[in-house]
Amino acid sequence: MSGPLLCEGRVVIVTGAGRGLGRAHALAYAAEGARVVVNDLGVGLDGTPGPDSPAARVAEEIRAAGGQAVAHGGDIATTDGAASLVRTALETYGSLDTLVNNAGFLRDRMLVNLDEDDWDAVLRVHLKGHFLPLKHAAAHWRSQAKEGRTPRARVVNTSSGAGLLGSVGQGNYSAAKAGIIGLTLVAAAELGRYGVQVNAIAPAARTRMTERAFADTMAAPGADSFDAMAPENVSPLVVWLGASASTGVTGRVFETEGGRITVMEGWRPGPTADKGARRTPSEAGDTALKLLAEAEVPGAVYGAG
Repeated sequence: MSGPLLCEGRVVIVTGAGRGLGRAHALAYAAEGARVVVNDLGVGLDGTPGPDSPAARVAEEIRAAGGQAVAHGGDIATTDGAASLVRTALETYGSLDTLVNNAGFLRDRMLVNLDEDDWDAVLRVHLKGHFLPLKHAAAHWRSQAKEGRTPRARVVNTSSGAGLLGSVGQGNYSAAKAGIIGLTLVAAAELGRYGVQVNAIAPAARTRMTERAFADTMAAPGADSFDAMAPENVSPLVVWLGASASTGVTGRVFETEGGRITVMEGWRPGPTADKGARRTPSEAGDTALKLLAEAEVPGAVYGAG
């Protein structure tokens, strides 16, 4: 006999939920009893508008399976779009419990070929597209807390291995994803007093953004083999982080791929030396080289998001 649903009655927003990871998250939340606001602007890989409405299709898919969902097609990297997203949850379902920031796209170039527009567009959708929904959701939760109704709210942000270690050919994407980690840590510290937990994931999965660049790695295996790159593998952790069951977990970053979950420990102090006085440049260099000889070698720079 199955147990209670993990997100029974919770209202969950998932951005970029028309395809890939976002779609998998939306379906997984609905399967655990959540009422889901499915956001997707319906754009191409490069962020230009597309002809269809993937958000509506996913919302209908959830409803057809007996769940509750509503589509939202606004641009969450604008103040009006982000405010509308939160308002849709409140007006449709009367509350908001979880925000999953997932929307994004790629415009990959080596740094010397990276145009300013490509930089701005990727920073806009990933970093600003995390900040604005978080800002408007947090304002609602703060208001609840001040009224004496402290929520059990959750935010799950989406970073990347590129944000943790860098990624060749993805200077804009890596910078945005690293910024999302910084935003996650600040939001966790600021919003905890209002009953809000904020965490981030760095997933590896087959999506429109990865299957072209890494066709061999992302290819689906045979029917009898575990599909380690299926986006559905990432969603269980995202659902748990967005549920009340994750109480006490905040300000954390998790790598997740296939059946593997790793708690990332971020920047930690390594070897250090204190002279107690100012060094000359040559002395500083000698000291740095000695410390580097004692330090761990950094992880490999990613070749992909």
